[in-house]
Amino acid sequence: MKSLRELYRIGHGPSSSHTMAPRKAAEQFRQRHPDAAQFRVTLFSSLAATGRGHLTDKVLLEAFLPAPCEIIWQPGQELPLHPNGMQFEALAGDHRVIDTWQVYSVGGGALREAGEAMDPAETYDLNDMQAILARSTKTGESCWEYVASCEGDEIYRFLEDVWATMTASIERGLDHVGVLPGGLGVGRKAKAFKRKASLYGPDFKRNGLLWAYALAVSEENAAGGVIATAPTCGASGVLPAVLRYLQESLECSTEDILRALATAGLIGNLVKQNASISGAEVGCQGEIGTACAMAAAAATQLHGGTIRQVEYAAEMGLEHHLGLTCDPVNGLVQIPCIERNAHAATRALSCCHFALLSGDDHKITFDEITRVMMKTGQALPSLYRDTAGGGIAQAYRERGQG
Repeated sequence: MKSLRELYRIGHGPSSSHTMAPRKAAEQFRQRHPDAAQFRVTLFSSLAATGRGHLTDKVLLEAFLPAPCEIIWQPGQELPLHPNGMQFEALAGDHRVIDTWQVYSVGGGALREAGEAMDPAETYDLNDMQAILARSTKTGESCWEYVASCEGDEIYRFLEDVWATMTASIERGLDHVGVLPGGLGVGRKAKAFKRKASLYGPDFKRNGLLWAYALAVSEENAAGGVIATAPTCGASGVLPAVLRYLQESLECSTEDILRALATAGLIGNLVKQNASISGAEVGCQGEIGTACAMAAAAATQLHGGTIRQVEYAAEMGLEHHLGLTCDPVNGLVQIPCIERNAHAATRALSCCHFALLSGDDHKITFDEITRVMMKTGQALPSLYRDTAGGGIAQAYRERGQG
């Protein structure tokens, strides 16, 4: 598996696959051809279907400045490797094509070309949870200790930046009010939720604060603000919300939070390695489901759970999002994406509590549910994999509002 640096990425929303990765690819292609007179980019399948709502065209045009860039949209055509395919062309002054490059956005801001990952070399020697549990039985290592043994202690300096970004996005989201861009008329709710949460009893307050923190990050993401993928932009509100709430309620130290981030990252890495975190490939179960699993694992660790309870909580977080579709209204990362972050945060804490009360005994492993999620996602029609063609997006469109 790759480093956690390839899972937690800091950048502008609203989409890691449709905003961060296309910008990164465009910048790389621009550097290859600094003397090109103009550029042409063809977007395929999901990138073409929801790219406008995800601001793909905006970041591409910005990346190629001052050279002009033509964007061609092909929502009905899919390249072989992944639904998020892109073709870049550099053109001379006489419109002759100098170079062509096909590349794919494979989820979480990562790029892949011709079947080969473009990320750094492998960092982890183990690629599944059962192997990590077996190692723990021999060494007594927790998840975060295994991360440190593979990444070195310097990974925690990186995680400090990740946590600082998450915290800043919560604070900005709690401070901002008004309507989100995009034309849907979705109003920001985080600030009001936090204020109202303090007026009620403990149970209501807990949910209210979790929702407020998740909404804060998700609303900032939808507005194109700076966030940290966890594991994607569209699911970036779940983990920060749970960690912020537990930092306050359990009086966790910064060191505790960073170790929880390491454990959550390990869970996300396992899903990314053995399945997918791309909504265009497996639906929202790969994004929100993985985010819930990451947050559930982190919460269980912060509550003092064993490594096997951490694994159980993560398994439930993913299991109970199986089949979740990715059907953003008008291609925007707003409806139903923002609310899903909020509800996944409360579910993550519920998975944590369930695992702590149940002990270590459960019948389905995290590795098994990861494979099931991948198979389920592959069985979903493209209508439900970030094309805005079916589901909630279709219902909204048929109502005559889209």
